[in-house]
Amino acid sequence: MSTVTERTLNFRIRQTVGVTEIALSGQMTFVDHHKFRQVMTAFDGPSGHRMVFDLSELESVDSSGLGMFLIARDLAKKKHLALSLRGVRNDVRRSMDLAKFERMIPIAE
Repeated sequence: MSTVTERTLNFRIRQTVGVTEIALSGQMTFVDHHKFRQVMTAFDGPSGHRMVFDLSELESVDSSGLGMFLIARDLAKKKHLALSLRGVRNDVRRSMDLAKFERMIPIAE
């Protein structure tokens, strides 16, 4: 008998002067939209404040997860915050490349 381990989305938020870093890990799917709402509460700061998603520990993202990033982009724009992604790799990179995500949110290496 095999066991399936579910890897839901986890996050850590670190704030420094001028930058809020949100590190995501696990898998980002439709079931995580409530947890992602908690992440969105960190979207605050003066105009130009940088919001950076660190995705280096994110294993996968589905189309709903990609949609959550677009919601974050829209909120950042509304609040005049600078949003970017970094540490995008493996399956997450492939998903974002297929969706041409770099046209919508800046992706740093």
